[in-house]
Amino acid sequence: MQQGQPSLRRIDGAGASTLSQGEVKLWQNKKEQAQYESYADLYAIIKTTEKLERAFVRDAINAEQYEEACGRLIGQFKVLWASMKDTVPNVEQFMSDYNMQCPMAATRLLHSGLPATVEHRTKQTRTNDPEALGVAETVQHFITAMDSLKLNLAAVDQICPILLDLINSMDKVATLPPDFAPREKVRQWYSKLYQKPANYELPEDDVRQLMYELEASYNTFLATLRKK
Repeated sequence: MQQGQPSLRRIDGAGASTLSQGEVKLWQNKKEQAQYESYADLYAIIKTTEKLERAFVRDAINAEQYEEACGRLIGQFKVLWASMKDTVPNVEQFMSDYNMQCPMAATRLLHSGLPATVEHRTKQTRTNDPEALGVAETVQHFITAMDSLKLNLAAVDQICPILLDLINSMDKVATLPPDFAPREKVRQWYSKLYQKPANYELPEDDVRQLMYELEASYNTFLATLRKK
């Protein structure tokens, strides 16, 4: 167990009666109380994400409901973990310490950062999303991403939202193949950057490589449209 990390005690059975008698106090001050509450919130988000992933795999929830709930959990996780990295620098170790057994949540929250429907493009395009709108948004987001890099706006919290918008806009273009290479390139960059702190600045070599791949992907996207 990581140093400074409190032990989460079971509150059931005999433990419940002990707590009800006021004999066990988990914190001594407001700071310790907030720390315990943060641990409980993190534990709950991971467990909820695992249950959501398994429900989606079993078709117990539709793609639209899954995507909305998963996106919300990913956002909550990012905000919470950013506030407690000093005490939980490694979430996978936290999960191991508490024997959480949540491999699907670890993939979604720590490595992907995208709902499965977005990552694997399994959500059906809505019929009321015009193809032209998806094309226009994709062009806009490609240009915005490249302009941001040219302006040296290359921190994770500056470039990741643009890449996510780009992925989502390409998903609206129903005529693109499911394995469209430019989309996969953008997704790989998003997942890579997602695992970095928000203030992480891309090194010059990475900026150059990302710019090159964005330009190549943009040209491929336009060439694909001309073939339709």
